[in-house]
Amino acid sequence: MPRPLDGIKVLDLSKVLAGPLCAQYLGDLGADVTKVEAVGHGDETRGWPPFPAAGLGTVFLSANRNKRSIAIDLKSDRGRKLVHELAKSADVAIESFGTGVAERLGIDATSLCALNGRLVHCSISGFGRTGPLKSSPGYDVILQAFSGIMSMTGDEGGGYIRSPISPIDQMTGVHAFSGILASLLAREKSGKGAAIQVSLFDTALGLLGYNLQTFWEKGTQPAKCGSSHESLCPYQAFEAADGPIMIGVANDNLWRKFCAVAGLSAIVDDPRFRTNADRVRHRAETLQHVQSVIAGNSVAHWNAVLNEVGIPCSPINTLAQLLDHPHTRADQRIMQYDHPAAGRLNCVGHPVTFVGEERNPGLPPPMLGQHTDDVLKEIGLSAASIAELRREQIVG
Repeated sequence: MPRPLDGIKVLDLSKVLAGPLCAQYLGDLGADVTKVEAVGHGDETRGWPPFPAAGLGTVFLSANRNKRSIAIDLKSDRGRKLVHELAKSADVAIESFGTGVAERLGIDATSLCALNGRLVHCSISGFGRTGPLKSSPGYDVILQAFSGIMSMTGDEGGGYIRSPISPIDQMTGVHAFSGILASLLAREKSGKGAAIQVSLFDTALGLLGYNLQTFWEKGTQPAKCGSSHESLCPYQAFEAADGPIMIGVANDNLWRKFCAVAGLSAIVDDPRFRTNADRVRHRAETLQHVQSVIAGNSVAHWNAVLNEVGIPCSPINTLAQLLDHPHTRADQRIMQYDHPAAGRLNCVGHPVTFVGEERNPGLPPPMLGQHTDDVLKEIGLSAASIAELRREQIVG
């Protein structure tokens, strides 16, 4: 079946996670994505263990399906000319180099858009392309620290904790994806391409929206609240008789339901607990009442009882438990594909469902330079010319 981005050509000059994830999403929607990598070592995540096969680190595998790989020495004049030729017929180019590097390599928006007026150029950076920190290296964990996110993560009195899912990197990729789609739509009206920029810093600020709004109102640093929420109570993990369970009593109607099934009717209308604001003000007392009843029964009991009356809750699953759950299997978002070097592999499919269309993982993540010859032939190079480029290590 035709896909939304069939016919769109993407030049993926990015590396690590945000840019590659954005390009993978474009590929999942049908775009023809060519990943440009450095000769010899390629995207640095190829070397991040564990490895199902050499050069295929698991982070690389997670963000590089539906791409072809061409290895080019961008520091050479001839290598840059090859990228320029590819850019002339591309619809989208994505780069994530440090500030000033893309300009030196000739792959910045000014250089590439001059060659192709319909090109949508997306530049991804750590702290943006302007301001005092424009040249600072940007990694997800650094932005978690700089933005204040890390100062709010974990339990009060505990150490500093990194969110293990790299949320800033991944959301930056999503913002780049949405900006590119919007620019492609605008191009249909104007006939002109665009230059867009996203950064991990701006993504972090965006993620902090309601936290900053609360800070401006209260004027104080929010305390670390572990699994809870500073504006809601009870809304956190509790210890049942045989393990932890997350319970989210997010409004007063749910509180009344919870008290009815938990045997706490005696306190439901107590002025200390009647409204959410009351419970937040008397958080310690509220939690003491809730924890005492939760500890008296199993996770399975509470999960069944609370779900039956519509109270949000969940066991705190391991990854194995998540994958084994009937809902995960029914969703069919976890797919399998065959990789020529690594064999049968699992992947997480694009998290959008197009109703009536069959899900397909598409092309497996490429080996470094796997498609160099094919891509160069498409822009008119002969086999002899490609062989000469290989001998001179311009391509690999």
